[in-house]
Amino acid sequence: MQVSGIGTIASLQAPQASKQGSATGEGFGDLLSRAINQLAQLESEANNAAVNLATGEPVEIHDVMVAMEQANLGFQLALQVRNKLIDAYQEIMRMPI
Repeated sequence: MQVSGIGTIASLQAPQASKQGSATGEGFGDLLSRAINQLAQLESEANNAAVNLATGEPVEIHDVMVAMEQANLGFQLALQVRNKLIDAYQEIMRMPI
């Protein structure tokens, strides 16, 4: 049995966004603000899709479910990032000086 795709995994490179972020002077706060704005946009799209479905607009139910799940996953990701940031902060505060 031959496994294809192993070569493609080994050739993965670092995301271009992180390289561009340091080159353009974009800081962590800017990246975080942009991610929060994208999360708010996902939530807004999911709410609009749900309202359109509830009011009888011609919308596919699977599109509504996909939008809702994207918003849910985005929120869960943001929550986990927040938890990791809090853990890192607490760990730094426990370090002896």
